[in-house]
Amino acid sequence: MGKEKQTLVSGAHKGLRPLKKTAHSRTLKNPQKVLRNLKLFASDVDGVLTDAGMYYGESGEELKKFHTRDGMGLKLLQAEGVITAIITMENTKIVERRGMKLGIPEVFQGARDKVAVLLHLSEKYGIPYEQMAYIGDDVNDVGALMTVGYAAAPADCVEQVRRVVHYVCKKKGGEGAVREVIDRILAAKDVQ
Repeated sequence: MGKEKQTLVSGAHKGLRPLKKTAHSRTLKNPQKVLRNLKLFASDVDGVLTDAGMYYGESGEELKKFHTRDGMGLKLLQAEGVITAIITMENTKIVERRGMKLGIPEVFQGARDKVAVLLHLSEKYGIPYEQMAYIGDDVNDVGALMTVGYAAAPADCVEQVRRVVHYVCKKKGGEGAVREVIDRILAAKDVQ
């Protein structure tokens, strides 16, 4: 009767609390031009290239699931001369191996300050932030997302990220979200 419906989620041992989903608030006047001019694409790992799950084997080894099409997308970007990078707070051999397998030239693990990494990359390659894209899913990505010219997030990102990105994917992290963004970039660059 005149009241709006609210989506409810369960809080840890605190019953239910309202969750208001907001649309992303940053818009670009000419997103195609921004995408066409991108020279560097950087991604977080957990929750973006993976499904954010932490898997452990019987003897304690950590496992991560990556989406094959995300990897192909990164290779396609590289073929177009776009520099690819991984920037993650985690520090694992799995990420190192994935970066090597995909030929990603810039892999930064244990990165507590992702904006500082973007600054380093900007200075190293002479690429302004406006020609960089970043995809992230959690609060530790907000600074990087606010810094770059094109910011994206998987469908299952946290609300704080949703508020600051230019594009929220239809796909979730580890399920092709990175490829979805890359396909938008390639389409803007007229790559078939």
